[in-house]
This record gives sequence, C-alpha cells and structure tokens, in this order.
Amino acid sequence: MSVLSTPFISQCVILSNYSNITEAKTFTFKETTIDDIQIAFKQNKLTSRQLVELYLSEIQKANPILKGIIEVNPDALFLADKADQERKSGALLSSRLHGIPVLLKDNIATKDKLNTTAGSLALVGSIVPQDAGVVKKLRNAGAIILGKATMTEWAGSRSSKMPDGWNGRLGQALNPYVASANPSGSSTGSATSVAANLAAVALGTETAGSILYPAYANSVVGIKPTVGLTSRAGVIPISHRQDTVGPICRTVSDAVEVLDAIVGFDKDDFLATKKASTYIPHGGYRQFLKADGLKDKRLGLSKDLYEIKTSRQHVNTLRKKGAVLVYNLEIPNIDLVRDALVVSQGIVHSAEFKMNLNAYLKELVYTHVRSLADVIAFNKISASEKVEEYGQDIMVAAEKTNGIGKLEREALWNITKACKYGFEKLMKEKALDALISPGADIAHLLAIGGYPGINVPAGYDKNGVPLGIFFGGLKGSEPTLIEIAYGFEQATRIRKPPPSHPHWDYISDSI
Repeated sequence: MSVLSTPFISQCVILSNYSNITEAKTFTFKETTIDDIQIAFKQNKLTSRQLVELYLSEIQKANPILKGIIEVNPDALFLADKADQERKSGALLSSRLHGIPVLLKDNIATKDKLNTTAGSLALVGSIVPQDAGVVKKLRNAGAIILGKATMTEWAGSRSSKMPDGWNGRLGQALNPYVASANPSGSSTGSATSVAANLAAVALGTETAGSILYPAYANSVVGIKPTVGLTSRAGVIPISHRQDTVGPICRTVSDAVEVLDAIVGFDKDDFLATKKASTYIPHGGYRQFLKADGLKDKRLGLSKDLYEIKTSRQHVNTLRKKGAVLVYNLEIPNIDLVRDALVVSQGIVHSAEFKMNLNAYLKELVYTHVRSLADVIAFNKISASEKVEEYGQDIMVAAEKTNGIGKLEREALWNITKACKYGFEKLMKEKALDALISPGADIAHLLAIGGYPGINVPAGYDKNGVPLGIFFGGLKGSEPTLIEIAYGFEQATRIRKPPPSHPHWDYISDSI
C-alpha cells in the first residue's frame, strides 16, 4: 500500500458512515451564511450534527472530483454533538462561530487525529506539539474543525513548475466553476471547497497572494489580514515577515465573523501579534458591515482597471454608491518597487524559507524529516511527489542559502524603501482609503509590506470563469476595507454557486 492511499482509505471509511443522512427538512444548507445557521439553531430547525452530516454528504459526492479536501476530521460528529449539548444546556455561548464547521488549510496545525502536511507526503504521520494559535481561538469559540483543505504543495515553495492546487498527497484540485480553469493557490482547497458548498467557512494562509488569488479564481471572499493581526504560530512557515492567516468565505459578513474569532495576541507569536493587536478595534469588526460603506471613500484606480468592460460597470457602481474615484494612478518610484518585487523578495524568501522551515520541523514531536535538506531528499525517492515532472528548484535554491547575510540585509532594506516610498507614499499623498485592482495585480505589492487586502466576487467571463476585485490598504486598515468590500458586495450581489459539475469547455493557459 502506498503512503498516498492511507488518507483516502481513512476518508472513505469515515464518510461511508454517513450515507444514510436525514437532512434538516426546513433548512437549505447550500449558500448558507453563519447568520442563517445561527437563526436555524435558535429556532430548533437545525443542529450542528445535521449541519456536519450535510457537509460530509456533499464532500462524499463532490470531493472525489474536485479534490478540495485532503482529510475529513473523524471527530467532526463528536464535536458537533458536543456543540449541540452545550446549546441545549443553555450555556453562555462564546461566539457566533459556536457549532459552525470550519475547514483549515493543510499547513495549519491541529493537535488531533488530522495530519498537518502542507500537502507533502514527507509530513504524513508527523505529530505537532500543539494546535496552531488560530485553531486554539476557533476551538475556544466553539467552532467545529471539519477537516483539512488541499493546497499547492509547500504553499508553492517547492517548485516553480508545479501547477496551482497540486500536491503529492491528493493530486490536482479543480476549479468548481470551470474544471479546466486554474483553481489558483496556494490556499486552493479552502477556496474551492467553500465555493462548492463543501464547507461553511475556511481558513487560508498567505505569503504572497495565496488567499487573494484563489478567492478571486473561485468567486469567494478572501481577507488577507495585516501581518500579525492573526497568529502564525503552528502554521508551516515560508516568511515570518509576510505570512498571515485569514478567512475564505462566500460572503463578506461570514469572513468578518471568522476574522473576529481569530485575531489577537498569541504568546507563541509574541512580537508580531503584540504589535498588530493595537490595530484591533474595540467591539471587533462586525460593526463595519455597513451597506453604505462606500460613501465618501477615496478609491484609487489604475488605467488597466477602467479599460476592462466588467470593471467599468463596477466603477459606475462605486461612484453611484458615493465613492470618490481617483484615476490613472502610478506607483511612485516604480523601478525601486519592481526591483523589490522581482529581485529582493526572491533573495530574502530563499533564506527565510530555509530558516523558518527548519525551525518548524525541529519543533515537531515526531516526523520523518527534520530539515529542508531532509524534505529535498525525501522528494527524490518518492515517486508520488513527481520530482522528475515538477522538480523542486525553489527548495534547492533555498537550501543553498546560509541565513541573513549582507546580500539579504541589502534586499530587506530595498523592500523597506519600496514600501515606504512606493505604496505608502501613494496612499498617503493621494489620501486614499484603498487601492483597487481588477485582479491579482497588487497582491505581491501588499505582500512585501504586510498590508491587508480583500477580494470580493466581481463577475464571470464568457466561459463562466470567476472574476474578482481587490481592495488593498495600509496596515491596520481592515475596518475601512471591510466597509468598502461589504458596500460593494451589497451593491452588486454578483456571486453565484458553481454548477453541479464543473464545465470542461474552457482550457486555461495555466494548466
């Protein structure tokens, strides 16, 4: 039996127990929101057990095709029963996420029966020392860990040739709207599974675009928080300067509910979370879900955005809802910014990846690999990792680094200057509340400075492939970005669920 077979057998055994499910007759779970679920709980029209059973049934039907979920939590129904008992007892519930099933990206550690592998066979069977910081907060909120979502292996940091959404454990994930279109990554399964109604809400992680890109590609909402707003403790790392954890959901309101539950100080990510905790508003983020959130907001647009027909329609909507639009913007000191994005970021990432990953692996209670060098060696002997086809050039380059030396310090300084005299200068001089992008154009710009961003569904092309719109801002600007994103969403209400079976009549250049 191959190592790859194990999670599939476990999943099939787990799911086979739920083939005879009696659905809650008065509740439609597809496209449901946290608010819908909580109302149904209160009206005794739904239990957490019924909700989890509904999702497990849908996973059993759709996941063999979509490959969005790498493992289902064998304790999901036990946790659902526990939530139902707490609700029935009249206990004071700690959060609106109580009893809600949450899907986690496979690089977010859980101290339970689930693996945490970043999609790699090298980490199957490894044992983490404790739950990730965000998982502790979810459990404290009463949320149910439904399972682990698939992802681009090692968050895209193994190979430059690897397709988005592929990993050695599960293979290639599919876009639920158009199966041959790029599902994007690296938080692929978090986005595809939420889009396809295989989970209520999900968590993704981002270093450079890994929440925003797949949210865009799968017609869902993704929030990339300011770095440090959410703990990265227990998350398989790439770069502590840029890594962040955020929600991927079908609606802005759901994403904000999840964000409220996972932000805050964590002693295991002390410096970053202490600094960013000053950005958290008193009373949380729900208060910024305002239907008129676009009113008087100054939004910066590039020329490229206005030239896209679909985007022109949205520009008109933004204007009608009271936004002040600033056109034809150019990033100041663009050569400095380009150098930071193209050259400096690569130099620093290689060194950071090796140092951070080695530190993470050494902290594991049990694992077959204790260093990046061990992972590289494992990949060479594992046929399922397809090294001959996809390679591992990013890992090999990282292994050649030797910490933060003169070259890396110079690159870090270049990144700091690019942020200060590029994006920040533009935002402050033009007094912008947000910069808008029709696609992922600003994702890497937001990444290098640890800035927040939100993607909101913005339509579909002629082939049915989803489109999105990005809103990015300065550190700590989540309240303003939420107002803008929610205002846009409520004005357009453009998201629609994917077809029962993804279309195959469009061939993406990316796959």
